[in-house]
Amino acid sequence: QVRLVESGGGLVQPGGSLRLSCTASGSMFSIYAMGWYRQASGKQRELVATVYSSGITDYVDFVKGRFTISRDNAKKTVYLQMNSLKLEDTAVYYCNRARPSAVISWGQGTQVTVSS
Repeated sequence: QVRLVESGGGLVQPGGSLRLSCTASGSMFSIYAMGWYRQASGKQRELVATVYSSGITDYVDFVKGRFTISRDNAKKTVYLQMNSLKLEDTAVYYCNRARPSAVISWGQGTQVTVSS
């Protein structure tokens, strides 16, 4: 059974940076497009960044230029570098497969709080 473990969240001031990590157990990690999702309080979970098996990346508009997703297949790890953080980036961040039909059990997520 594949398990996802997110880490790296915390409390940061507006304009600050954080780097999130997500490590997967199990095999065949490298063939899947992976994504970082976030869920703010009272809102639905949304996909904000995707990294395909080829290494190509994609972002929703409101994080473009601020967030960078990357992957290390040898370590079965996906990263999210978040710069210029805003108050509205406050959420629990999760990783999972990016294609909706391939999503597996969610991990515990990692809390990111942007506050002055």
